Amino acid sequence: MHNVTAGDAAIPALGFGTWQLEPADAEAMVAHAIEVGYRHIDTAQMYKNEQAVGRGIKKTGLAREDIFLTTKVWTDYFKMGDLQSSVADSLERLDTDYVDLILLHWPNPAVPLKETLDALNDVRARGLARHIGISNFPSALVREAVEFSAGPLAVNQVEYHPYLSQKPVLDTLAAENMALTAYCPLAQGQVFADDTLIHIGERHGKNAGQVALRWLVQQDGVIAIPRSSNPDHVAANFEIFDFELSAEEMGTLNQLQREDRRVVNPSFAPQWDHATQ
Repeated sequence: MHNVTAGDAAIPALGFGTWQLEPADAEAMVAHAIEVGYRHIDTAQMYKNEQAVGRGIKKTGLAREDIFLTTKVWTDYFKMGDLQSSVADSLERLDTDYVDLILLHWPNPAVPLKETLDALNDVRARGLARHIGISNFPSALVREAVEFSAGPLAVNQVEYHPYLSQKPVLDTLAAENMALTAYCPLAQGQVFADDTLIHIGERHGKNAGQVALRWLVQQDGVIAIPRSSNPDHVAANFEIFDFELSAEEMGTLNQLQREDRRVVNPSFAPQWDHATQ
């Protein structure tokens, strides 16, 4: 598996996501994912499974430095002081001295962004996180965050799959030397019923999900974090580094992208970019 370089971070291009996994599933599937070969694990304070994720990692007996571990700070803790305390709590739950990457989970307009970024940089300065970044930030807010951050921001984690164009965000991140981490990379299972992806997969002996993940990681600066509670799917999602999509196949998949195909769009979401394809 290759790494994606973002600023001074080298991040495995494929990670295992844990959103919506109950603690028992999170523990078992994290351990299973690591045994399959994943070396990048993603969780968040809001998922209420950090403790289970920590146990899953420990269960494998792998050295801590062999895993790239990400968690995210929930928006209630964006004030100076609150953010640092919440990260310390996360580390305790994860049973680790540091995370490789800490992200702001969603923008929170109620707290000045500069204050939050100062707190985030302080977390890195204290050695609690190796790298820092953001999540669910549209491109104007990405630029603002970069401007306010004393150190480099590694990634912006956003929803991204073959049905959702993220061109403005991708262009902004490329200009800022940041990577995009794609959550819901399989559009919560929608890709599996898609004839276009199925047909491309048949040519390569792969399923539609593997095609969608390959399409993502074949793009410059894109990381994907599929999640599953099915051990077979966890293993299948990892089997995407033994084939390559042609330029024509990549183009065909690009044609599926629209602006309005979000599967995650809560009431507190920011004003999203308008994409032009």
